[in-house]
Amino acid sequence: MFEEHIGKYSNKVKNRVERGAVKKFAEAIGDPHPIYLDEETGKKSRYKNNIAPPTFPRVFDYGVIKGLKLPSNGLIHGEQIFHYERPLLVGDEILCYSKVENYYEKKGNHGKLGFLVIKSFGEDPTGQLIFTSKQTVIITEAVRKVMIV
Repeated sequence: MFEEHIGKYSNKVKNRVERGAVKKFAEAIGDPHPIYLDEETGKKSRYKNNIAPPTFPRVFDYGVIKGLKLPSNGLIHGEQIFHYERPLLVGDEILCYSKVENYYEKKGNHGKLGFLVIKSFGEDPTGQLIFTSKQTVIITEAVRKVMIV
């Protein structure tokens, strides 16, 4: 169903790690650690700044992969793995983009399931990699039927 998209990349999109967004995100996930929220703690840390929680890249814009159209409802977030070269610092400007890494199907109890594997990247303005994430999106038989129509 998505095999023709394997290897395609999105355009790069500029994102910024904003203090207010980090605060809201930390509160939303229930992690009030001072390294995320308190400016004095950030200044005294080895990073000399506040950092973002590890799952913060979920809020970034990763651009559009041409031709890849996914429904806005009914998808299942299968898993997501983050790998960091260094933490995200408040104030960082990050260029983000994604790549369709794989697509495969398996038989489930309620029909065929599609597994779309997307790898995302975050780089600084010089092109230095800061993080990657890999997520698996599960597409159920019900969603597949709606997409084919």
